[in-house]
Amino acid sequence: MKPIFVTIEGPIGIGKTSLSRELSKAFELNLLEEIVYENPFLGKFYENIAEWSFQLEMFFLCNRYKQLQDIHRDYLRQGVSVVADYNIFKNTIFARRTLDGENLPKYLRIYDILTEGLPEANLVIYLTASIDTVMKRIAMRDRDVERNMDVGYMENLIADYNEFMEAFEQRHPHIPVIKLQCDDLDFVHRPEDLQGVLKQIQPYMDALRKE
Repeated sequence: MKPIFVTIEGPIGIGKTSLSRELSKAFELNLLEEIVYENPFLGKFYENIAEWSFQLEMFFLCNRYKQLQDIHRDYLRQGVSVVADYNIFKNTIFARRTLDGENLPKYLRIYDILTEGLPEANLVIYLTASIDTVMKRIAMRDRDVERNMDVGYMENLIADYNEFMEAFEQRHPHIPVIKLQCDDLDFVHRPEDLQGVLKQIQPYMDALRKE
């Protein structure tokens, strides 16, 4: 049976890690969580985006590249299915929003080199919500580095995600995308919402496991 690689994407604070942990348990998938708060540039970035964006994005890219190399070698190539709370394509979404004209082309060239040959997701789950919902959830988890989060930056990021995912589906018609609108969906605190999400995902998992 071919291993399945599921990735979950969406803006900051939307619930990617929480849902990936539930999918890991429900569908017996190895869990991959991205390295975020170990990034030494994160707090500085939220205080001064222009000054620290390149350092921040390069740190994320290199760490995600290493994680996916390890996942490919240690799990997918061994026939073990994986769910990750990110897709590495997110790097280009953030980079296009934060990097200036001089640094962006350099970054994208490095991204293309590093991601060539990395495993591609079999299923992408895209979480989205309004700016009000996203900001409320960021405030609820009350992480130090996010307390100075700029609302305008988050509004733009949500728009960037929506635009990117529309283009992604057109460019990759062979990769199913499940879009979950999370304004009225709380799979963290409402068990019935989680069961509804798992029920929606189940047919995709069944189909992938039959391939």
